[in-house]
Parts: sequence; structure tokens; C-alpha cells
Amino acid sequence: MKIDNPDAYQPATELEIIEQTLPLKGAKVLELGCGRAWMTRKMAELFQPADITATEVDKIQHEKNLAIDDLPNVTFVYGGAEAIDLPDNSVDVVLMLKSLHHVPTELMTQALQELARVLKPGGIAYISEPVFRGAFNEVLRLFHDEQVVRQNAFDALQKIVDAGTLTLERQIFFNAPAHYKDFNEFDERMIQVTHTDHQIDDELYAKIKAAFMQHMTEDGTHFEKPSRVDLLRKPA
Repeated sequence: MKIDNPDAYQPATELEIIEQTLPLKGAKVLELGCGRAWMTRKMAELFQPADITATEVDKIQHEKNLAIDDLPNVTFVYGGAEAIDLPDNSVDVVLMLKSLHHVPTELMTQALQELARVLKPGGIAYISEPVFRGAFNEVLRLFHDEQVVRQNAFDALQKIVDAGTLTLERQIFFNAPAHYKDFNEFDERMIQVTHTDHQIDDELYAKIKAAFMQHMTEDGTHFEKPSRVDLLRKPA
């Protein structure tokens, strides 16, 4: 397994990679750390899964998700990946979309063991993680440096594969496009989040804005977000 592979990147969105790799039609799906449920909605509407259980540990965001009333095949559940309230061998596909590195480091291995527990034999785990590189990362790391936790997440994945709990099918590296019309949109989506208190003073805020504005064009900023997907399978 590689945490990064500079020669292997392809341009793609997360949704395109999911469509290309996952057998979601008719599947029982678990999404761990669904955030604002944007991808949850896309999967539910486009790929015809039997049902989706979407968990979120941020209670404020979870309460917002519970107000969603037009996704009848989605159930929103409050809780962390380290304690999944589902039976053994009950899920066809599990996704963690940029959420493993948010699990406390001491609970990452437990979370992956839980993920494996609820997967049916032969079931697929799709673990997507941001890669610590690129211009967007240089802006983000000014107030939210995730290098250590991303390494910890990769180490936990390596450990679970080495133990044989899950087997590695393939790794996919891709650059996802990210557009922000202005700094206010970046501020709202990346800084003013409910799951993390970034503790940003006026001086740091000005520094973040200056770094962001270096990439501004007439129609906003255009970044590439490098990501890695570890596609894993539970042994039959």
C-alpha cells in the first residue's frame, strides 16, 4: 500500500470514482461520517441502493440531517465509526469519505474492525482519504494541519490489511476539482464548520485569506484536491 503515488493520479470527482468501482444497485450501504449528506443524496438518487444508513458524529450536523425528508431509503444515525449499531455481516458496501482521519487516533483500528464486522463476507469497503499535497492543502494547513492524522489513518489501514481482516483490492489516486466563487464561500464551507473549532485569531484569518486570494481568478478559485481510495474487501 502507498499513502501517495504521484504518477498515478487521474482527474475525477469522488462521485465518478464511486460509480466506476462500487456495485450499489440493490445494495445495503453504510456511510460512516456523512457530513452534510451531499454524497448520501447523490448515491441514493443516482445508484438505486436498497437502503443507506448514514452516520454522523457531529451532533449539530446530524440534527440538520434528520430534517431531510425526501430520501425515503436513507436512515440518519448519530454515532462514531468505532461503535456501529448494526448486526454482524449485514452490509454490502461501507464508505468512509474523508472521515477516517477524523476518528480519534486511538480508535481508528477499532473503527476499521467494526467496519469489517458489519460487512458481509465478500463485501466492499471504500475508504477515501485526502492526500497531504498540493496548493489547496497549503491553504488548509494554515489553520488545520492534518498531516499527522492522515498518516495515522493510513497506518491503521495498513495494520488492518496486514492482519488479514480486510484485503486490499486496489488503490485509486485522483485529483478532484474544487471551485470557490470567493473567499466568503471558502470561509463558510471550510472554516465555519460545526465539527471543529479552529481557534483562528484576526492575524491568522488575514494570513489564510491572503493565501487563498493568491489563487483567485475572474470566476473564483480552482483547486485540485488529491485523494486516495483504498478499495478493500472482507474475505469470503
